[in-house]
Amino acid sequence: MSNPQLKPILNASLPAQFRQVRIVLAREPGHPEGDTEVAYTFIAPIDTEGRINEKLWRAHRDACRVARHRPNEESQLGHLVYHAGGWGFHYDGEANLPDEAGYHFGDERFVVGEYISINEHGQMHTYRVTTVSHL
Repeated sequence: MSNPQLKPILNASLPAQFRQVRIVLAREPGHPEGDTEVAYTFIAPIDTEGRINEKLWRAHRDACRVARHRPNEESQLGHLVYHAGGWGFHYDGEANLPDEAGYHFGDERFVVGEYISINEHGQMHTYRVTTVSHL
């Protein structure tokens, strides 16, 4: 199955609420110091309280992209998605990665220093927001 060519996103065409968010693996067993190489970088509309703005997401879904970073692997690209179970990441292309679910992303605040949980392949991992920047 071929993927249609994605149109480039012009930063000036997106509402001012769009941000680039980077989250990195926080301390957990096996990673007592966390791991900055295990991370996600994603684009999302963030409101003044630091939460994902669902209305803007619906209007600009194509712009809400994610890159999944792992050491010694090529970054996997996908989209921020919303479905009955809540927010998550869906990957494009031939990576065959299952969707990853954000734990209560709708309630979480994406501000530097906050902790976010993601269910990856049936295991919950905690990430820390390290940057939230304007596009």
